[in-house]
This record gives sequence, C-alpha cells and structure tokens, in this order.
Amino acid sequence: MDGLLQIKNLNIRYSGQNTLTQAVRNFTLTFQADTSYGIVGESGSGKSTLALGILRLLNEKNTRISGEILYEGRDILQMSAEEFQPYRWRHFATVFQSSMNALSPLHKIKDQFRDIYRAHIPNISRKEMDTGIREALTKVQLEEAVAGMYPHELSGGMIQRVCIALSLLLHPKILIMDEATTALDLITENGILETIRKTEEKEPLMRIMITHDISIVAHNCKKTVVMYGGYLLEEGDTKDVLTSPKHPYTKALLSAFPSAETSGKLLVSIEGALPDLTKPHTGCIFYERCKYKTAKCQERQPDLYKTDSGQAACYRWEAEHGE
Repeated sequence: MDGLLQIKNLNIRYSGQNTLTQAVRNFTLTFQADTSYGIVGESGSGKSTLALGILRLLNEKNTRISGEILYEGRDILQMSAEEFQPYRWRHFATVFQSSMNALSPLHKIKDQFRDIYRAHIPNISRKEMDTGIREALTKVQLEEAVAGMYPHELSGGMIQRVCIALSLLLHPKILIMDEATTALDLITENGILETIRKTEEKEPLMRIMITHDISIVAHNCKKTVVMYGGYLLEEGDTKDVLTSPKHPYTKALLSAFPSAETSGKLLVSIEGALPDLTKPHTGCIFYERCKYKTAKCQERQPDLYKTDSGQAACYRWEAEHGE
C-alpha cells in the first residue's frame, strides 16, 4: 500500500577518523497519512538519525546515505538542497528535545514567526500573520503576550512550547517530534499532546514521535515502531505491540519500563550492552542479549515477517506463526 512517506532500504553511516558507524541499517517502512507513530528503543538505536535523515538535516560531509525516502512518490534524497527547501515547515516540520538554540535571542517571538511566514507565503498580510501566530500560541497554551517577548524572558518549558507552535504554524503534513515534550511538566505535556491529537482530527497531519517514554506512545500514537542497533525489529498497532509484543527485544524493553501495570513489581533490566555499530556483524543484531536465541539466529539478520497488525524481524516468531 502506498503511503505519504515510504522509506526503502535506508542505510545511514557516519564516517569518523578510521571508523564507519552504521547508524541505520536496511530500514524499510511505509508511513500512512493521518496516522501517528511512536518510535522507541534504547539510546543509540538509530531513532534520531532516522529522523534527521528524513528531514535532510544530516551533515553531508561525514554521512553516507543510501536507499530511498519517498514523499508523495518523490525521492527527497535525490533533491538538491534548493529543491527541498520549500518542503520545510509546510510539508515537514520538527521539534527537537532542546530548543534553547532554535530561536534567535535578538528577535521577539512574533518576528521569528513572521520570518517563517514571509519565507513560505510571501504575499501574506500582517493581519493574517498575527492571527496565525495567536492561534499557534493558543494551541500550546501560551498567552498572546508571549509573542511580544524575547526568548531570554521565557522559561525553558515556554521556549519548548513556542517551538512546538512554530512547527504547527504552516499546517505541515508531517510533524516529527524528537523527545519534544521532555522539558514540559506532565500537565502541560498532556495538554499539548491532546491539542495535537485534536489538530490531527481536523487537518491532514502525520505525526512521528521519538521517545524513551513508552507511556507517551501508549496514549498518543496509533502505531509503534521498535528500533535496535539501527534495524527495524517490530512495528504494528500500538495496542498490539505493547500488549502482545512479538520480538524478544520489544518484550525486554517493556519489562524494563515502569508503568501502572508494573507498579510494585521488580523491573528487569536488559542484560548486556548495545552492539558496536562500528563493527560488522552476522546474524540477528539482538543475538548477544536475547534469551531465546538459537543457532539459526547467528546466520543472518532475520527478515521482517508479518504479524497480526504489522511486522517483526524474528526467526522464532516466523517459525511459530509463519506460513
């Protein structure tokens, strides 16, 4: 099935002095329009690198990238920087974890919003801009007066909310949030995510959330994507993945995460360490840490096999449920 965003055999490598780090490996997935995705996995699993690749924000000098990233059928990796520029903000928008450096300290908030408008909608009137700014700030529970302030006059949490408002300003088709609500208190976080969910009901918006907090995914994403060592290991409907995980890594990740269901229970850490991504490997990327491993798992990385609502890259699952 064609989707709004199709990623095919994506590989991203960082080159350093005498090293080559394979951050994303053979990643293939179709992201459907009007759907929300949560991407989870330990630090170093490739989540943020995947996002940077989609957004064309990787440093081309020390990055090697291959594969396809098709947006509305067109491979954005084949676009020049000038060709891709109009897609920013209006088609692809993002919010990162720390937005303290995302705003100019020399300009008021409203002027930075207006700069985005002028760059993408040259003929827009001042009245239309001010109305849009007011609506965007309201979405993230900020008063209109914030528009007339400088970044240094705002708290870190308020700056983060301003950046979320900026990302929604031009009604993008894809919103990527990389730990974007981490700096917010729980009440504000829940309020903003509820606003974004309501926005998705009214506007064509596909959201990708990258987070370590599985509870955020459970309550705010329709689909869950699990990454490890640069590979896609499992994906499917959030309820299915979180209540009936198919891959041993997903099971281990859930067992290590505190939740209402695990309250009073002993959390089980995942033994071992993440694989060294600068070295080649054979077999399943999770082999060394998997308690279900067999001799077959050492042969090669498993393909993605169909599950109830998605896919899982596990020989054990394929043996028990494959056709």
